[in-house]
Amino acid sequence: MAEPLTLQHQAVISQALAKFQRGQDAHCLSDYSFANFYLFRHAHQYQFCPGDWPCLQGVAYDGQAYVLPLFDIAQAPLHVLKNLQAQSDAVFFPVAESQLNGLSSQHFEWQASRDDADYVYPADHFRHYAGSQLHKKRNLVRQLLDSVEVTATAYATNMAKDAQMVLADWMHAKGKQAGDADEQPCLEALQHAERLGLHGFMFHVKQAPAGFVLAETLTPGVWVMRFAKGMDHLKGIYQFMFQYACQTTPALQWLNFEQDLGLPNLRQTKLSYQPDLLLPKYRVRLSQLAHHSLSAST
Repeated sequence: MAEPLTLQHQAVISQALAKFQRGQDAHCLSDYSFANFYLFRHAHQYQFCPGDWPCLQGVAYDGQAYVLPLFDIAQAPLHVLKNLQAQSDAVFFPVAESQLNGLSSQHFEWQASRDDADYVYPADHFRHYAGSQLHKKRNLVRQLLDSVEVTATAYATNMAKDAQMVLADWMHAKGKQAGDADEQPCLEALQHAERLGLHGFMFHVKQAPAGFVLAETLTPGVWVMRFAKGMDHLKGIYQFMFQYACQTTPALQWLNFEQDLGLPNLRQTKLSYQPDLLLPKYRVRLSQLAHHSLSAST
């Protein structure tokens, strides 16, 4: 029976995630973590379905109903997959490209939307901002540091009030109303960072809050940047924060900046950092042949 997702599900979901392959190195999808599920549980109306084939039922940003499998769907019998679909038009999502190799094209159909793809960058892009394509980022950092001194501290929940000031400034600068954008997930992330496995940095200028980043380790050497907010008047603060995070973490090899949701400004910003990979996220459904085979066997 489906249950509304809560913090009490953290252990069982994390255990399920550890049992199946989600991709390796830079090819890990950003979605598959309890922190992501929990923080965006309201946005996606998540319901947790426990059992031998655990999953989440949710709704995508474009309104598509989906089943998020906490297992490798290539290992599940067809009748199990059909039973997991609470709605006839639901898809399995997101499914990594590496999982498609185990699916029969006779029994499954799949497609990917550009809006869903994760942006993945070498950490060295941010450490050095080298080359002509990133020189504007490098110049912004230099201009910022020529004008102010920025200090950084590893984020802890006792810094939440300072971070909330930055978030409020970001909301105002973007013309957002309370509850818009990712305000509520961000507020919860600041409150529960340690429990959710989030880590990052708080930045100050003359002891005043300047910005913060909160990331999550997907796999050794790979971080997904969950939240990054900076004071709007500090030009170059984002470029500096990303650079600082990478320079102070030598073992970091890749940064995942998640998807752009099809938003033009967000897409332009993410492309400006020159991604190395755009990871597709597939929506998978049972084919008509699979439904016919299942009907014939009952």
